[in-house]
Amino acid sequence: MPLTVRPATLADAPFICALLNAVDIVEIGRADTELHTVETDLAHPEVDLAQDSWLVHEDGDLVAYGILWSDSGDGDIGVDHYVLPGRPDAAVLVLERIEERAAAKAAAAGAARAVLHLNLNVRPTLDTGLLGARGWRVVRCYQVMTRPLSEADRTPELPAGVSLRDCVADADHRIAHALVEETFAEHFDHHPRTYEQWLADTGPRDRSLMWIASLEGEGDVAVLLTRDDKDAMGWIGNLGVRKQARGRGLGGHLLRHAFGTYAARGRDTIGLAVDTQNESRALSLYEAHGMSLFYAIDTWELVLTVHPAAGRVC
Repeated sequence: MPLTVRPATLADAPFICALLNAVDIVEIGRADTELHTVETDLAHPEVDLAQDSWLVHEDGDLVAYGILWSDSGDGDIGVDHYVLPGRPDAAVLVLERIEERAAAKAAAAGAARAVLHLNLNVRPTLDTGLLGARGWRVVRCYQVMTRPLSEADRTPELPAGVSLRDCVADADHRIAHALVEETFAEHFDHHPRTYEQWLADTGPRDRSLMWIASLEGEGDVAVLLTRDDKDAMGWIGNLGVRKQARGRGLGGHLLRHAFGTYAARGRDTIGLAVDTQNESRALSLYEAHGMSLFYAIDTWELVLTVHPAAGRVC
């Protein structure tokens, strides 16, 4: 049967979620994608589904999916690409459209090039030979790390001079956003996001599972954002400490606070993703606190030089 390509709609979310979980099972051994995550991506106000998403079907069955977004508005493009194993034909159809659309978005923004980033499992269902042949290359490696939890994990006593509060109040939620922006500013592929953009990026979250740490005489110095909406485990999304407060054990304290909180909620596992080249040596912190590799992710990059007037790849 011939392959057909069309944009995604919000109604496609369950079918896309099923495809992503089929890919998860091949790559990591279990389904790991929740429907709400797919719905958040599809409903993002900065994504034009008619132009920024693609579904590839064969005889009514979904075999590949792609979506892209602009992180900065000046040519930096984030990409997701999922395809069933052994379907290079479908994979190429999505890649071609992703690259063409990315060039057009960069040109419309007045940028001279489009820089695309795609995160893939180190052993993906997508044939990476296709990427290499098209000029993509690996530029970064991440680890998804997990740690088992038990009743022995309890929230630690606060060190002297340290206070901790959740982010239920709107004012504190905004402070959490500001701390994320500051503490992650130098991280690879971080792009400044307004508070409103940040909300759209993350979707609804339980703010009682987000905390700000303060030091006496220094004010708010660290942030810990977690979420409990994954079936498989509790999840740490961001852990950031301001430069002037690093080296005092705050990161480790916040990590243990997350362990204790999620153990008390009945969770048996907690996880996070970390850049192995993180400037703050976060990988060492997580390893020192008993977290270990679940699976690894490569960031693939493609740089396209474009003609700003026409959006054509040069």
